[in-house]
Amino acid sequence: MTRSSTPTETFLRYTGSAYVTPPRRVSLFARAFPSLSFYRRFLAIVFGSSVQARRGLYGDAEWCRSSHEVLKTLESVGVRFEITGIEHLERLPSPCVVIANHMSVLETNVLPVIIQPIRPVTFVVKQSLLDYPVFKHVMRSRDPIAVTRGNPREDFKAVIEGGSERLARGVSIIVFPQTTRTRRFDASQFNSIGVKLALRANAPVVPLALLTDAWGNGRWIKDFGKIDPARTVHFAFGEPLEIQARGTEDHQKIIRFIEERLARWSLPSPA
Repeated sequence: MTRSSTPTETFLRYTGSAYVTPPRRVSLFARAFPSLSFYRRFLAIVFGSSVQARRGLYGDAEWCRSSHEVLKTLESVGVRFEITGIEHLERLPSPCVVIANHMSVLETNVLPVIIQPIRPVTFVVKQSLLDYPVFKHVMRSRDPIAVTRGNPREDFKAVIEGGSERLARGVSIIVFPQTTRTRRFDASQFNSIGVKLALRANAPVVPLALLTDAWGNGRWIKDFGKIDPARTVHFAFGEPLEIQARGTEDHQKIIRFIEERLARWSLPSPA
């Protein structure tokens, strides 16, 4: 499958099936104050996107454009990206369920420009994101699946029914099965809701391992942590899985894929 011929296709320049941040000069101010330099521009992106969304003018191309602006802004303060395995998404003839570990707010902001140019996509998100000041207009415009994390039975129903409906009309789903964002990957906190959705909807799963702690979680406001250009951002997509039987073995394959990639990137896992 080739990349869609939308205005988004030239946003990321892949060499083969990989994207690596090209060498670039970082300003003295950005080197000295990477967090300040990034957030003042990031907030402008969010406010601008929110205005478009409130006016009903924030579509797929605008989503990719603002996502790309966030990526470029991170690169402008010295953060380096490595994105691999994109060919696994390109070769799929159908929508899929992307199942990933969850480390920071970075992936929510950057994944759209990686996946949306290839195939329509949306997220399973916390209901609180749809009520978040300013950002709620952007998130609501993307037709996400909202969960409360307060009622497991209702959340399960929302993901299975909402995800199946979206997959049936060609929209892929990004699922973060962890209960919270964390730098350390704990398989015991990685539930199988994404696998169950894929099984119910007869859709393939694409595992995604990510390392995004260059954008840290804040102490007082979780979404506004330290920006650390010394940490490389990694996104690695794995080979698609056709879920078999009850999906137990496939769930373990996804966990092993994430653990192996994190180990390769030298991120320690809990004992």
